[in-house]
Amino acid sequence: MSNGQNDLQRSLSNRHIQLIAIGGAIGTGLFLGAGSSIHKAGPSILLTYSIIGFFLFLFMRALGELLLSNSNYHSFTDVARDYLGDYWGYVTGWTYWCCWIVTGMAEVTAVASYVQNWAPDFPTWLTSLITILALMLLNLLTAKLFGELEFWFAIIKVVTIVALILTGIVLIVIGYKTQFGVASISNLWSHGGFFPNGASGFLFSFQMAIFSFVGIELLGVTAGETKDPEKTLPKAINSVPARILLFYVGSLIILMSITPWDQIAPDKSPFVEFFKLIGIVVAFHIINFVVITSASSSCNSGIFSNSRMLFSLSKHYAEGEGFFQKTNKSGVPANAVIFSSVLLFISVLLNYFIPSATTVFDIITSVATVFFIVIWSIVMASYMVYLKRRPDLHETSKFKLPGGKKAAIAINTFFVFMFVLVYIEQAGKGIGYLTGFTALFIVWFVGLFFAYKRVSKSVQK
Repeated sequence: MSNGQNDLQRSLSNRHIQLIAIGGAIGTGLFLGAGSSIHKAGPSILLTYSIIGFFLFLFMRALGELLLSNSNYHSFTDVARDYLGDYWGYVTGWTYWCCWIVTGMAEVTAVASYVQNWAPDFPTWLTSLITILALMLLNLLTAKLFGELEFWFAIIKVVTIVALILTGIVLIVIGYKTQFGVASISNLWSHGGFFPNGASGFLFSFQMAIFSFVGIELLGVTAGETKDPEKTLPKAINSVPARILLFYVGSLIILMSITPWDQIAPDKSPFVEFFKLIGIVVAFHIINFVVITSASSSCNSGIFSNSRMLFSLSKHYAEGEGFFQKTNKSGVPANAVIFSSVLLFISVLLNYFIPSATTVFDIITSVATVFFIVIWSIVMASYMVYLKRRPDLHETSKFKLPGGKKAAIAINTFFVFMFVLVYIEQAGKGIGYLTGFTALFIVWFVGLFFAYKRVSKSVQK
C-alpha cells in the first residue's frame, strides 16, 4: 500500500487546476435551484451572486497568499495550525471533512434521483452504491485522474451554459416572441422593478445562493499536488470573477430576459424550461445529464478533499506513522480515500430505508452550508494573524489580497452576515427545527474539543 515516502505527488497540471476552479465555482444549485432563487429575489438575484462572488474572490486571494507563503503548506489546515494553533488545525481539518461527507451524501442521493428520471424503477440505493464505488476506485488510481475527471465534468457545465448564453443573445437581438412576450433585456426591470420582492426577498436570496459556491475553496486542498503552484494557483484564482460574471450573472440575465422572472417556475430548472421554450424537445434529457455529471463532480471532489484532509490530520495528529498518512505507489492516500468513501455508504442506507429523503438532505445541506462558512472564517482568522505575525511575507508576496487588513475585516464581516442570514432562515422553520439545528453544532464542536484533548495527550506520550 505504501509508496515508501508517504507523501503526495505534484501531478495536477495547469489545465487541471483551471478546470477544477471552474467546477468549484459552478454548483448543481445553479442548474436546479436557480428557479427558486429567482422566485424569491427576482432580478436582484444578479446583485446577490455578484456580491457573493466579489467577497469569495477576495477570500480566495487571501487563501492563495497564505498557501504560497510557505511551500510546505498542503492545504488550509496546515495554515490554520501554523497561525491559530494545533487545536484550530484539528478543528478545521475534521470540520471540512464533515462538510464534504454531508455534501457528498446529498450529491450521491441527487445522482440517484436524477437517474430515476430515466429509469423510474431502478432503486436509488443501488445507483448510490454504484456511484460511490466507481468514484472511490477512480480516486485510488492517481491524483491526475481526479484532475482529468474534474476537467471533463467542468467542460460539460461550461458547454451547457455557453450554449444557453449564445442562443439567448441571438433571441434577444431578433426579438424572439414567446408565450410570455418578446425576448428583451428590459424584462429585467419591467416586471415590478429590479427589487420586486423588496429588501427581504433580496437578503434571503443570499442564503440560497451561497451554497452554489460551496467547493470554491477546493483549490486550497490541491496545493500539495499542483505542479508549479506559484503560477497555476494565482492564474486560477484571478479568473474567478470573470467566471462568476459569465456563468452565474450571464446565464441568469439571459434566462430572465427570455422569460420574465415572475413567469419562471420555482420548482423547475429554468435551464430545462429555456431549451424547451425554443423547441429543443430533448432539453430535459440534456439538463438531466448535466446535473448528473455536476452532482458526480461534487461527490468526486468530496472524496478527493476528504482523503487529503485525513492525510494532513494523520500526518500532524497521529502517533507515529498515521493510518491515513499511508500512500500507494501513485502517491494517493489510499486508506483515507477508502475510509471517506465507506462513510458515504450511509447515503445508500438512507436511500434504501427512506427512498424519499428530500427533507433529510435539505436539513443536512443547510448544516453543511454553515460549516463551510465556519471553515472560510477560520481561514480569514488565520490570515489576520499572518498579517500581524509575518508582515515581511505579506510585503514581499507577489500574490496578495488587495486591501490587506481592511479587506480581511470586510470579508469576515460578510461571513458573519451570511451566518446570521442562514440562521434566521432556519429559525423561520420553527422552534423545534431551530433547536435541533443548533444542537448539531454544539455536539460537533464540543465533541471535537474532547477528541483533540485525547489525541494531543496520546501524541505527547
